[in-house]
Amino acid sequence: MTNLLSRRETLIGMTALSVAGSAHAAAPADSAAALLDRLTWQLLDLVPERATGLGVDSGAHTDLRRRLEDRSPAGMAARQHFLTQALAELARLPRAGLDPSTATSIAVVESAFRTALDGMALPYGVATIGEWRNTPYAVVQNVGSWLDVPQMLDGDQPIRDAADAEAYLARLAAMPAQLDGETVRIRQARGLGVVPPSFLLDKTVAGMTRTLAEAAKADGPLIGPLARKAASIPGDWTNRAARIVTSAIIPALDRQLAELRAQRAVATDAAGMGTRPHGPEWYAWGLRAGTTTRRSAADLHAMGRARLADLQAQMDAILRKEGLTQGSVAERAIAYQHRPGIGFPDGDEGRRQIVAYMQGRIDAIRPRLPLAFRRLARGNLEIRRMPLAQEPGAPAAYGGPGTIDGRVPGKVWVNLGDPSIHNRVTIPDLVYHEGIPGHVWQGEYAQRLPLIRSVLAFNAYSEGWALYAEQLADELGMYEGDPAGRLGYLIGLAWRAVRLIVDTGIHAIGWSRDQALTEFIAATGLPRSNAESEIDRYCAWPGQACGYEVGRAEIVAQRARAQAALGPCYDLRDFDQAVVDGGNVPLTVLGDNVSRYIAATRR
Repeated sequence: MTNLLSRRETLIGMTALSVAGSAHAAAPADSAAALLDRLTWQLLDLVPERATGLGVDSGAHTDLRRRLEDRSPAGMAARQHFLTQALAELARLPRAGLDPSTATSIAVVESAFRTALDGMALPYGVATIGEWRNTPYAVVQNVGSWLDVPQMLDGDQPIRDAADAEAYLARLAAMPAQLDGETVRIRQARGLGVVPPSFLLDKTVAGMTRTLAEAAKADGPLIGPLARKAASIPGDWTNRAARIVTSAIIPALDRQLAELRAQRAVATDAAGMGTRPHGPEWYAWGLRAGTTTRRSAADLHAMGRARLADLQAQMDAILRKEGLTQGSVAERAIAYQHRPGIGFPDGDEGRRQIVAYMQGRIDAIRPRLPLAFRRLARGNLEIRRMPLAQEPGAPAAYGGPGTIDGRVPGKVWVNLGDPSIHNRVTIPDLVYHEGIPGHVWQGEYAQRLPLIRSVLAFNAYSEGWALYAEQLADELGMYEGDPAGRLGYLIGLAWRAVRLIVDTGIHAIGWSRDQALTEFIAATGLPRSNAESEIDRYCAWPGQACGYEVGRAEIVAQRARAQAALGPCYDLRDFDQAVVDGGNVPLTVLGDNVSRYIAATRR
């Protein structure tokens, strides 16, 4: 099987390299806009799932709706070739006379492509192009085709007619090759001595075993979305899907599960990158990708400690007003969350109430948004439960915008596997972060820019904005008369501050999982089940968690700079508008955008 896979991957990779090379040959005469447009579609050809997520897999690009990205070694080589050629073309592009928006787009593309290419030079792992899930492990509890394809088919894949249903089946048929490509890479990584920690593999094996058990069911994660979406379209869709799942996908999942079990047999409980080959080098790159800065682990660790001390003082003041004076801040925060009226019932009724409460917070903030923005986005979103197989290894929630045409709404995916992780303390800041005015809201502004700007994202900006969105909610009065919500807001900020401490503790200092859990729970008071998912996420995505507070702090610093420079001419609405209109950018480019806003306001 390995030899067959290698030959197939080599042929696919050679084809991809040939297509990319011929397309690049005509590049030098392109204008900046034409070059950016061409690079956009060449990138989407490598990662067609993103075209579906944005809703641009139509017209001349409809074939993208039928395909999945190649995650084999040859697929990774095709990405490297694309990035190398694209950066060379961008370097040759004349810059004189470019308008600020185009100049910003070029700076954004160059930063994303250079960072990704440098990551791909490392001997293992996943270095994404303008995404946030960079990881040394190609398959783990929160990464891999076994999770990504079912979620995409359920949440993003449109089925409006028979051609769409055929495209769904084509993607099912492509899934075994994607799985096998991943399996080759994780087997190669094991040969280098790189396997995930044992506790991550336990979650991964359990989750994939569950996926296998449900894969062939008519209402399962692979067939169920097609059965629902194509119910009114004539055709034998469900049975055709079942044949693909049974004959090809399940065997590929079995092959990948066998490799994961082989990894588990040699895994240790060492949580961080420090014990792995090239681990310190990989973590340095992960911090760079996660923060779009060159800040050291020691600097970030100290930053987290200082921020946490300030936030805990604010939490202490609220808890004392609520009559909780004994014990640590975290212990009292936990006690507060156990008070009557704070939590929700167990089971499906509790899950229903959680979603309803989340929707209520979204509805409540909408009328206040004109106080923070000059031009309002639509804020088109829905709250959905995560796929069941994903929940054990996933955070409390995550979200993002829908398609550019608005036909598929943005999503706040909520983890309802353990309803006890959600309550009236933890929910408000969560929905402002993931939904409005956080990820979904900001993403809709980015979708007004050239397409490449929606394809590429920067973790420090996107997560920094979402954390800043929680601050905006506070400034807009969403926690007035709601001590539970305000406490949750501060807990959420403390959570992001402690991420700096824990992420660097795990990967640079050498903390164990238990050490990280103790530190995290002591700092935040979050439930242990929530804390475990968080710590395991930091182990799987080294450096990513550091982007939140670094990004928020930079946005706040830029706001202070604008206030000082503009004095009475400063208006929060104009600053926020400048930040979202500038799109998702590295933090260095954010400063340039704010400088232009200051200069324009002075005129």
